[in-house]
Formats: sequence, C-alpha cells, structure tokens
Amino acid sequence: MRRPQEAVIGNLRPVLSLLLSVGLLLAGSGLQFTLLPLRGRAEDFSTLALGIIASAYYVGFVSGCLLGPYAIRRAGHIRAFAAMLAIATASTLAYALAPDPVAWTVFRLITGFALAGFFLVIESWLNDRATNQTRGVVMSAYVAINFGAIVAGQLLVTLHPVEEAGTFMLSAILCALAIVPVAMTKSAQPAQIQAVSFHPGWLYRAAPVALIAAFMVGVANGAFWGLAPVSVAGSGLNDGQVAVFMSVSVLAGALAQWPVGRLSDRYDRRLVLMWLLIGAAMTGVALWVVAATGPALLVFGFIFGALTLPTYALAAAHAYDKTPTSDMVATAATVLLVNGAGAALGPLLATAVMTPEGPRRLFLFIAAVQAALALYVYYRTRVQAPPRPIDKTDFDMAATAPVGAVVVTEPDEEAPRPLSAPQPAS
Repeated sequence: MRRPQEAVIGNLRPVLSLLLSVGLLLAGSGLQFTLLPLRGRAEDFSTLALGIIASAYYVGFVSGCLLGPYAIRRAGHIRAFAAMLAIATASTLAYALAPDPVAWTVFRLITGFALAGFFLVIESWLNDRATNQTRGVVMSAYVAINFGAIVAGQLLVTLHPVEEAGTFMLSAILCALAIVPVAMTKSAQPAQIQAVSFHPGWLYRAAPVALIAAFMVGVANGAFWGLAPVSVAGSGLNDGQVAVFMSVSVLAGALAQWPVGRLSDRYDRRLVLMWLLIGAAMTGVALWVVAATGPALLVFGFIFGALTLPTYALAAAHAYDKTPTSDMVATAATVLLVNGAGAALGPLLATAVMTPEGPRRLFLFIAAVQAALALYVYYRTRVQAPPRPIDKTDFDMAATAPVGAVVVTEPDEEAPRPLSAPQPAS
C-alpha cells in the first residue's frame, strides 16, 4: 500500500508542470501589488493616480475573463499561454522603462488581461487532467500554491531598492520562466474553452446577499490590494516592513479560509460573513486610529487579513447554496466578474478619503464599506430564512478561493466544478 504522501505525489504528477508555472508566475506578478505602489510613491505619483493604476488591473482582468476564451479558441492553449506570459513579461519591464502614471495605467490594464488569459488556460488544463478521484488533491495544491506564491512575492520586494529596476527585472524573469514548464510539457492540451454566461440579475433574485457581498467585498479588497502598501508606507514604515505587512496579511487570509469555510457549513453563512465583516471593520478602525508600528502593526495586519480575505469565499459559497448545481459555472462567473467590477471601483473611491497627512484613512474607508455590508447582511437575515442544511453545499476551497478564473471545457457532458477567483489576488 502506498503511503499518503506517495499517493498525493502520484495524483499531482500529471499536473506538476502546470503547478510549477503557477508558482513562478504568481511569485513574479504577486510582488507587483506591493512594488508598484511603492515605486509610484517614490516617483511622486498622486494618490489618485495610484488608485487609477490599481483599478486598471481589475478592468483588464475582467475583460480577459470575458474575451480570453476567444483568443484561446483561436490559437490553442499552449500558443495562447505563451502569448499571455510574453505580454505579462513585457509589461513588467515596461514599468521600469516608463515610470509615468498614464503609461502605468495602460501597462496595468494589459497585465490584468494577460493574467486572466493565463488563469483560463491553467484552470481549464487542471480541470481536464484531474479525475473525480484526484480533483480534490489537485485543486487543494493549486490553491495552496497560489496563496504561497503571492506571499513569497511580497517578500521579494525587499531584495532591491524600489527606486531601481532590479525588482522589475526579477519579476519579469519569474514571469518568463513560467512559460518553460508548460511549453515543454508532454501533456495533451485540454478541450476548447467555452465562453461563460454572466447573469447578475438572475443571481440577485436567487441570492441577493451573494451578489451584493461579492461587489462590496471587491470594493474593500480591491482598495486594500491597490493602496495598502502606500497607506502603511505613509505612516513611516520602510519598504521591507511594508512587504512583511502585506505578506502577513495575505498569509493570515490564506490560513483562515478553511476553518471559516467549515464554520459556515455548520451555521448560516450570512451570519458568519456578518461577524467577519464586523470584526474586520473594527480592526480597520483600529489601524486608522492607532499609530502602530513594528510587531503591533503586524498583529493588526494578521487579524485584518484573517477577517477580510475570506469574505469573498463566503459570498461565493452562499451563491452556490442558492443556485442549482447545473448553473454553478454561470454562478461562479457572475460572482467573479461582479467582484472584479467592485475591485476596479474600490481604489478610485478610496483615494477620495486618503491624504498625505492621513494615509491610513484607507482602512477607515475599507471599514466603512465592510460595516455597510454587514448591516445589509443583517437585514437580509431578518427577512429571509437561511438555506436548509440539506440544500447547502459543502465548502469547497477550489470553488471559492479568490485566485483564478471561471472555465468550462467542451464537451460539456458533465459540468465541472467551477473554479472562481480574484483580486489577488482576489
């Protein structure tokens, strides 16, 4: 009998090249979430300019989710994959060549589009290669690598001064190397990707909390990803401390995903979401009021990440509870794209309250969004009963982690479990 670890390795062997590409790409692109705001701040970009740049990424990502399937159908998975990563690599180097707000907005939009195409290829491939017996192991490894690579990417910011081009080069190297494992794979390409349906009105009628929460969580988390490095740096932290703060927050969110999800299996997911939002809002207010630095700030960052980042997963899980299994891909697509729309809006709204004298007002803005959503969720719990336990689906990390895109391959004889995603990164 094979040992458990040997069984896991055996299940992952057919997709190791894909997972290696994911790790390399997300380590390279993940550090940009911290690097770009810090470099922009060093270049004296205004807070509004940084907000627009952050929003552009999510506009590009949502566009890529909608248009990417057509590019992949035209060129095939491997060619489309290589093209998307080449574009992501080129845009990474372009940031260093043209440190200008308008240019960076264009580059960031292109980066978002390219990364959406990357996730479409990878997730359709993983979905195609996994069997019913191995799907849980494969997707758990995929989610873990996503979170781990993003955490590592934040720390790579410390290797070179942000005012120089070294970190951009490192990011581009990792993005370029991500092409190699898939380009050299012997694995057969998956079936063609279908364009997904997007039905916000239908989802609102079925699960209003899921739709509103997906949007509002996007607003809050998009503002966090786009502007938190600037916010804490403006409070006196150096670049290394900013990178550690971001890494601790993301790590806490990753660690909290599973226990929060399992807790929501036992109780009304809306109540679990409401209490997370209340706790996150209180922590956000504390980050605004308390001039914490060093270990105290890291503690606040850990708590904030643990309470904030799993909220998307609960919104997605509640949507799956309230919609038929046959519509899960459309549900996942709608939740993802609504979340992306909120993430595109969040950094722009947050810049209205941030000032050079009060950079941590970002966390006050995020807290206000979370508090408003908590009130709405509470209202919905008073006017609509929770789903019956028999109607609830078990919490699924792969289907609710904010790390990828939504895909379905042909032939569609049995709709695969949807894979939904971000802000990441989200």
